Amino acid sequence: METSEDHHVGYSSPLDAYNHGRREKLAYVTCISAKWETTGKHDFIATIDLDPQSSTYSKIIHKLEVPNLGDELHHTGWNACSSCRDCTVRRSKLIVPAINSDRIYIVDVATNPRAPSIHKIVDTCDLHGKKAGAPHTVHCLPSGDVMISCLGNEKGEAKGTFILLEQGTFRVKGTWQSEANSIEYNYDYWYQPRHNVMVSTEWAAPNTFRKGFFIEDVQNGRYGHSINFWNWSEKKRIQRFDLGNEGLIPLEVRFHHCPDSDIGYVGCALSSTIFRFHKHETEWNAHLAARVPPKKVQNWALPEMPGLITDILISLNDKYLYISNWLHGDIRQYDISDSHNIRQVGQIFLGGSICKGETVIVTEDTELRDQPERPAVKGIPVRGGPQMLQLSLDGKRLYVTNSLFSAWDKQFYPENIEKGSMMLLIHVDTQHGGLTLDQNFLVDFGQEGNILAHEMRFPGGDCTSDIWE
Repeated sequence: METSEDHHVGYSSPLDAYNHGRREKLAYVTCISAKWETTGKHDFIATIDLDPQSSTYSKIIHKLEVPNLGDELHHTGWNACSSCRDCTVRRSKLIVPAINSDRIYIVDVATNPRAPSIHKIVDTCDLHGKKAGAPHTVHCLPSGDVMISCLGNEKGEAKGTFILLEQGTFRVKGTWQSEANSIEYNYDYWYQPRHNVMVSTEWAAPNTFRKGFFIEDVQNGRYGHSINFWNWSEKKRIQRFDLGNEGLIPLEVRFHHCPDSDIGYVGCALSSTIFRFHKHETEWNAHLAARVPPKKVQNWALPEMPGLITDILISLNDKYLYISNWLHGDIRQYDISDSHNIRQVGQIFLGGSICKGETVIVTEDTELRDQPERPAVKGIPVRGGPQMLQLSLDGKRLYVTNSLFSAWDKQFYPENIEKGSMMLLIHVDTQHGGLTLDQNFLVDFGQEGNILAHEMRFPGGDCTSDIWE
């Protein structure tokens, strides 16, 4: 059973967490009710048992329903992480933004880790009063406050801001940046205090992405293609780096975990590319590091199908980078020990849109000789394509969910809507690279109805939450 010790702030360094971190035993997963308008089902946060010695291993052991309909719980984060190790805050609250309703749920995971409860609700009007909406990425700050990227204004229009929640009370203090320093598009962000920098990425206005994906919106400039660098102490943007057509829809962004490093990576969804960025004298540069070639296809929405890189993460020892190709259906593992020459060392297909014997026919493929088979776990075919990733502290276990966003799932993976999505486990060869599907781990959210699983968090911290000063 978890104790209060599981809610300490974190570890002294990324390598301390990598070498000495305790194995994850629980995961909190955001679960979206895809047909709430007809079923009346609420979104919920599922507690998943990750202890292989437990009788309830790989099962949902608790569901915390939120009281409102149509929220679309999406990304989550902690009220405290290793960046505020020296303050008095403890990792006791999970911060859960709702990207469609503009609410934020503050969830108490300390009182009973196996059965969390709602501590507070930051209501829609609180964000709209600051002209902010579509809250997304959550990070704690060294001060103990919480910062959340917002993708639009109160009307769903393009306006990127960062709101601050006050330590302890979780009151909306205002925006991190001044009104004059708001940006057009926003999405993910990561900060690196020792270099006095924050980097943020670009998706689209909420009014654009909430209706689904349409290529005309890209052609009309309604999606982002730049990464933004900010002066961390002055809270203002200092550089916008345009990635051009090679960097369309840059989503997830990560710095190296080592706080001394000025190197980071961003995954560009539509272009299916990975850019490496770094500081060069007084400016920041970005260069193409890897590419997932599109596949020529028949019986699909477009004549070419991109991989659609929708998530990336870096192991705590800064050795491996992982990406998910939501449409092609594969996860790729790159050795980034030499950041100037990253090498693919692992790949595994987990469903996707190009499986053999199904609707889509691949007519030209520069990588594969044949279309991959759709895998099954416990006799159940894997639905959808790999999307959200979360890695154990020791880098040996990679957890995967396969829903992106309900409006996009409806277009590209209607089986997720009808049958629910899944959570899977991949075992990682941390020495030489390599990925293997665990045949004994499966959380089938379809057993709960039309449920889409997305973000995953471990109570003891994880590879996408903690930042070190």
